[in-house]
Amino acid sequence: MTDVHAPAASVAPLLTVDSLRIVVTGTRNDVVDEVSFTVRAGEVMGLVGESGSGKTTVALALMGHTRRGLTIDAGKVLLAGDDILVAKTDLRELRGASVSYVAQDPVSALNPALKVGTQLREIFDAHPDVRPPEGGVDGRIAEVLTDVRLDSVDAVLQSYPHQLSGGQQQRVMLGMAFACRPKLIVLDEPTTGLDVTTQRHILETIRTLCGRYQVGAVYVSHDLAVVADIASSIGIMYAGRLIEYGPVGAAFSAPAHPYTRGLLRAIPDPTRAHVLEGMEGQPPRPGSRPNGCFFAPRCQFTQASCQEGFPLPVAIGSGHWARCRRAEEITLLPSLGELPERDHSGKREGIAALLEVKDLDAQYGEKPVLHDVSVDVRPHRCLAVVGESGAGKTTFARCLVGLHSRWTGEMAFEGEQLSSDRRKRSREQIRRMQYIFQNPYTSLNPRKTVGQLIDQPLRELTEIGGTERRQRVVAALEEAALSASYATRYPDQLSGGERQRVAIARALVVEPELLICDEVTSALDVSVQAAIVELLHRLQVTRGLTLVLITHNLALVRSIADDVVILRDGRVVEHGQTVLDNPQSEYAVQLLADVPSLSLAARP
Repeated sequence: MTDVHAPAASVAPLLTVDSLRIVVTGTRNDVVDEVSFTVRAGEVMGLVGESGSGKTTVALALMGHTRRGLTIDAGKVLLAGDDILVAKTDLRELRGASVSYVAQDPVSALNPALKVGTQLREIFDAHPDVRPPEGGVDGRIAEVLTDVRLDSVDAVLQSYPHQLSGGQQQRVMLGMAFACRPKLIVLDEPTTGLDVTTQRHILETIRTLCGRYQVGAVYVSHDLAVVADIASSIGIMYAGRLIEYGPVGAAFSAPAHPYTRGLLRAIPDPTRAHVLEGMEGQPPRPGSRPNGCFFAPRCQFTQASCQEGFPLPVAIGSGHWARCRRAEEITLLPSLGELPERDHSGKREGIAALLEVKDLDAQYGEKPVLHDVSVDVRPHRCLAVVGESGAGKTTFARCLVGLHSRWTGEMAFEGEQLSSDRRKRSREQIRRMQYIFQNPYTSLNPRKTVGQLIDQPLRELTEIGGTERRQRVVAALEEAALSASYATRYPDQLSGGERQRVAIARALVVEPELLICDEVTSALDVSVQAAIVELLHRLQVTRGLTLVLITHNLALVRSIADDVVILRDGRVVEHGQTVLDNPQSEYAVQLLADVPSLSLAARP
């Protein structure tokens, strides 16, 4: 059989991963198996998949590392010809010097007790073999901080991590990764949670540095649009297997695996408002994977032969292959073009504003955050509030529900004035405006069952009895696409998407009129994100809900929002229905230009 893993070019690859297998320690249950790919110097390879697909496990193995409870059972990881997996005694010298890692969350990766300059200098203390000549450390540090486009180098070096923004912290992490001029850099979701402008700058920095220093990179992400923007090749992982691999353009314009096709159809597009398509079901866990193709239980193209062993790679084109028996047939299907446009005709229109905000000024301590913000939220519509990090989006949302009380101005719900202090609002005012937090892992009490969590607002905000409350809990779960059996489970028994559905059910159970959603999809896989967005849109239509969506994802805004407010430095830059189609400010034009577009990468 043709070696479908061979590099497209004749240049020897910098990194070769061959038949990597990682198992649960003490068992034969594999977490990752049969993973093979190559990366050349200066190339960025994207590694994508849902949570639990094994992409981060593979990324850590590139440094000879596994999480607790896992063991590398077989395979090779060759970096410039040397097998990392057999260099056990040299791993501490290798990490940072030959292969570097950029974590998803710089807040947890950087030492909060040490200044940035101290942490950068520690890298060269740990790797004296690559230390610049006498007196050159400070010069190299200044150089890498300039490379990652950090201004005021001296100020950054004298700062503690918490004194920097999220984007600045991530740039510091990139500077640390490139400081020793490694051969390979592994980036694990480095732009998740960043606004589109900061994300664009980070991606440009990675691309420039990899080309300048001929560093190979493996970019781990669940965001296919970002991968399309930065990577030249892509590997799609599912249930611990690499199921499609090839050039980004080929994989996105003619996906050969149904899973890749499903991921592409779940991605919002900033160029048009289309219905998002999530994939039903969950990836199988290690030890409970089905016979044959692991994706078959979720696949609309399954056939009897899919149960007969895991599919072998099928070559599609130059360097492009997929593990699917119907791969060649699936490449002929349109991947994006036939998705239906979003239909807003089912939404009821209101004349007067449901919520009126006038001349809102807010501050934290002595620091002003919002300035003269005036916004009307119209009934039965979705208002998206967007902007860069620090623009004041979440502060605005928290002011609406009384979670932030240091504001002045006027706020009225159907003509009734709202106090800035939540404790002074009536139970009815609180009931009518509900809030869904960004992180479902921290917003749900781990000591309470799902049923207890959903029942709590009923106890506090209504007078209904126990029997009716139990009925309401079940109805709210079913409306959030969860069965009644979830009521007895605890949050740690749920996936991220299931937790967010519980948070939605908890907000819906008191029958609010206004639902405020604060970055509710930012931590979710694209397929789960699509399902949550479609759920919110359905609830908006069937219940006549009004939504305020706080987000930095402008592509997502296109798929659900009716009206848009753009904030910059706490001020309204633009507000209206046509902001995305006809932006009037230079800032809005730049924001839209910074959004990565999957449709561009998907063109043949």
